[in-house]
Amino acid sequence: MSGDDDSGDGLYAIVLAAGASTRFGSAKQLVRIAGRPLLHNTVSRAVEVAGSAVIVVLGARAAELAPLLTHSPASVVINRDWREGIASSIRAGVARVPATCNAVMLVLADQAAVTAEDLKRLLGAWRRQPDYVAAAFYSGGMGVPAIFPRSRFRDLSELRGDVGARALLHRNPDRVMRVPMESATLDIDTPEDLLSLDPPQ
Repeated sequence: MSGDDDSGDGLYAIVLAAGASTRFGSAKQLVRIAGRPLLHNTVSRAVEVAGSAVIVVLGARAAELAPLLTHSPASVVINRDWREGIASSIRAGVARVPATCNAVMLVLADQAAVTAEDLKRLLGAWRRQPDYVAAAFYSGGMGVPAIFPRSRFRDLSELRGDVGARALLHRNPDRVMRVPMESATLDIDTPEDLLSLDPPQ
């Protein structure tokens, strides 16, 4: 990867895919949806929005998953502390962005129903107010996908344990733009969750 930001505004997408999929029972990142592995689909959507400025954080089963991205413009970061929880993956991704990065879009590998259009709407909201956080709004609350400006990178780097970015969204709610995104409600944690995809894949 060249490290270029193809979106032109210093945005990098960070795809969080380091978890062990314990509840799923196998590597959910490999489960095929519409004929392609879940991880491949998620990274492709991120690339549609951010071009080559995509960082994929792998941890558990990294050796199994990395080959899926051989032909992707995304770069791979291995989080050796993945057992700590999602905060370690956020830190690993943020640590890898270049000095020219103005914001990061956090994307979960298992939010299978989120589309590139959803991510583009999120990006559009952030572009209108680039000093704010833009976060998906679903199930009555805020969560990821979310875009954090550089001014919040330190907060992201200080997260610990199995605490994701949602904690930061509630810290300064008046500085968060809520972008309705019901598709983000579904994350693939169990095989049964696959049945919730509409249409069934």
